[in-house]
Amino acid sequence: QRELHQRDVRGVHALQADSSESENRLDGETASDSESKSEFGGSSPVPTSDDTPEVLNRALSNLSSRWKNWWVRGILTLAMITFFFIIIYLGPMVLMTIVMCVQIKCFHEIITIGYNVYHSYDLPWFRTLSWHLQLYFLLCVNYFFYGETVTDYFFTLVQREEPLRILSKYHRFISFALYLTGFCMFVLSLVKKHYRLQFYMFGWTHVTLLIVVTQSHLIIHNLFEGMIWFIVPISCVICNDIMAYMFGFFFGRTPLIKLSPKKTWEGFIGGFFSTVLFGLLVSVHGSRAGPEGALCVFVQRTVRMYPFQIHSIALSTFASLIGPFGGFFASGFKRAFKIKDFANTIPGHGGIMDRFDCQYLMATFVNVYIASFIRGPNPSKLIQQFLTLRPEQQLHIFNTLKAHLVDRGVLASLEDA
Repeated sequence: QRELHQRDVRGVHALQADSSESENRLDGETASDSESKSEFGGSSPVPTSDDTPEVLNRALSNLSSRWKNWWVRGILTLAMITFFFIIIYLGPMVLMTIVMCVQIKCFHEIITIGYNVYHSYDLPWFRTLSWHLQLYFLLCVNYFFYGETVTDYFFTLVQREEPLRILSKYHRFISFALYLTGFCMFVLSLVKKHYRLQFYMFGWTHVTLLIVVTQSHLIIHNLFEGMIWFIVPISCVICNDIMAYMFGFFFGRTPLIKLSPKKTWEGFIGGFFSTVLFGLLVSVHGSRAGPEGALCVFVQRTVRMYPFQIHSIALSTFASLIGPFGGFFASGFKRAFKIKDFANTIPGHGGIMDRFDCQYLMATFVNVYIASFIRGPNPSKLIQQFLTLRPEQQLHIFNTLKAHLVDRGVLASLEDA
């Protein structure tokens, strides 16, 4: 009987241990996930610490944590908006430099989370070697994207200089060769017993490049289409973030999504209407320099609107309805790894990536929107390509175009004129 009693006690203890282990797992985490976690070093990263400046802590010490956070976020938001206006005033080159700096910081924040998750700091030489490879891949991808952009928008300048012309002609081959070099270096760096970890980080790096570098490149691509396609979309996202927070803070009662418990329907709806109104107001200034107004009919009244005012409605609607899903995606990512913010770079806001999660999604939409509804054939680019052809190819195109214009009656009318 004593042996049976001891056996029952051991069984109860085993069941309790299993239940406590299952409770400690993340939502949706399986047993294999827990085994992988233990293999790579145990628990996930802890939330980032409060990095509020001591001056603000002393000034707001008498307030509750809710109102203290409100004031900290408000003061830092005003500072960031001021900085945004300054870099716009300084011109496109400064804007492109800032976008590049933001891209590198976001890349660093996401890669650092990967290191913390898999505890790769404990492996000898792994962190240094991996950082070198990841920076190399970052440079390769930037070289590919920005080389394509320079060739596209500065074709005439590139053709004047022989070294630039050669780099432009063989740009994709050079980019592929650079990537293959990094790929071979990664294969040669594989260490026995750490294969799985290294391939995890290899995949983590490439997904980060896809999310951060590709979309930051689209921001600069939009900038080349005109400053207004840079300023208005970014301003709409900023307005939606601020107004959604304000409406949610003062009127929020109904939870919006489980991934982000602080988001409310009141904030979401208030942010939508505020952003659409803001987009219309901002577009008025840019539309005055545009073409003649378009006619839009609403019920029994005809309202004259400039084309960009119509575009601003589309941009602000996307920024307020679909843009927040970039933030929800980031919230799910952070909850998956038990972190509060990507970093503690900006007090009250988190890391740079915490502020650009919606901006990257917006940049992709703007680029697709321009390509689908705005951009048409560019005669100057066609002429540039035509001038690089051999003389016999130019004559063939000339004769074909001449015959086509004669058939349509355009060339004859020009000669008569």
